[in-house]
Amino acid sequence: MSASVIPVILSGGSGTRLWPISRSSYPKQFWSLVTDKSLIQDTVLRASGEAFLPPMVVCNQEHRFLVRDQLHQVGIDDAEIILEPVGRNSAPAIAAAALIAAERDPDAVLWIMAADSAVALPDALRASLEYAAAAARAGYCVTFGMKPTSPETGYGYIEIGEELDGLPGAHHVARFVEKPGADEAATLVAGGRHLWNSGMFVATAKTWLAEMAEHAPDVLAAVSKSVAARRDDLGFIRLDDASFKASPDISIDYAVAERTRHAAVVPAEIGWSDVGSWDALWQIAAKDADGNASIGDVTLVDSKNCLVRADGMLVAVAGLEDIALVVTEDAVLAARRDRSQDVKLIVDRLKKRGRKEATEHNRIYRPWGFYESLINGARFQVKRIVVEPGKKLSLQKHFHRAEHWVVVAGTAYVTRDADVVMVRENESIYLPLGCVHRLDNPGKIPLELIEVQSGAYLGEDDIVRLEDHFGRS
Repeated sequence: MSASVIPVILSGGSGTRLWPISRSSYPKQFWSLVTDKSLIQDTVLRASGEAFLPPMVVCNQEHRFLVRDQLHQVGIDDAEIILEPVGRNSAPAIAAAALIAAERDPDAVLWIMAADSAVALPDALRASLEYAAAAARAGYCVTFGMKPTSPETGYGYIEIGEELDGLPGAHHVARFVEKPGADEAATLVAGGRHLWNSGMFVATAKTWLAEMAEHAPDVLAAVSKSVAARRDDLGFIRLDDASFKASPDISIDYAVAERTRHAAVVPAEIGWSDVGSWDALWQIAAKDADGNASIGDVTLVDSKNCLVRADGMLVAVAGLEDIALVVTEDAVLAARRDRSQDVKLIVDRLKKRGRKEATEHNRIYRPWGFYESLINGARFQVKRIVVEPGKKLSLQKHFHRAEHWVVVAGTAYVTRDADVVMVRENESIYLPLGCVHRLDNPGKIPLELIEVQSGAYLGEDDIVRLEDHFGRS
């Protein structure tokens, strides 16, 4: 394969159907759900090696450090990470990647894929990509169609047309079918001419831009301005806010794929799953003799075809069938597996009620590490804070709370007004209300401490940042 294929990984989704594990603060692409690596790590590794140029990742600006850290963990340090000021669906994200790639090589082939899918047969995927790349170089917008294994109603479908002349393995698209009802899905699968739409696309940068100019000119115009005004931000590519926000919110399917006269499909059997629900995860998970997939500290008795995940506590199940039970530190989901798509409705209701559990985990990740709440009281709160080696928090102060830090692992440099104090394991320091302070881990191991906050107001918005290594205001 020519080395002009650029993997473009879209990492803007929140994965609400995998709540309570996946939430917008830490969505499913950053979790290890299928292998010992996260979904985004598996995705980027599938598209690495001599056949590929460095990847481009388009992500939510709030996740930029998560993306960079997770890619670094698997040895990918040359990715271009493009920050979306706001979510505008896949068409604007792909337009941004195509514009930036075209500045270097308009003929570069862009392989567009979601960060949160699973592929069981990567070698078969590479073979399918060969067919798709050849068709892309001939001017087609190519998608991968997956052979259905069931009449799934959560996917769109593609009807296969005739094979493209001189391009084996690639076919014309006869038509796209929106997500069908159960009866129509069964008919489509039985007919043998329809494939699941995987959402993976392959086309050259100039083809994407030409198709958008014809079919989605308002998207291309807004994103072109945003790309032209982009700036470097700590090694990230930060798109211009105002012009990007002016782009319509539209998927690449609606903007281009269903309108273009150059749509093609490569039928592929690669063990693909969008990991889009707890039932989808059960389908691809390892199971015991009774069809149960269990993760964590789980005990099952007389239960069949269940998915049970326990994070942080023992979960016992007896006499249940065909259910998904997911237990986290701050939320529990129990649902019939065939109602997995309805988890999104639960999240919507929680959002309407203003429940932070809809979008935030108890553990909150920051560029320097993470913190998690242990105890909440009327005028006090206890947190666990972990700072990665060489990282430091912002120089800050609070108007409504004092803090007491106890180091339980590692060594801290603590700035307190004009002083810098070294605090070792089993030592503590008090930070009175209003003092200017900073926490810094100068060591080689994670710094772990317990923070006790006390005061009239303990919200995270009571932070005045005076200086920040990560460019936050």
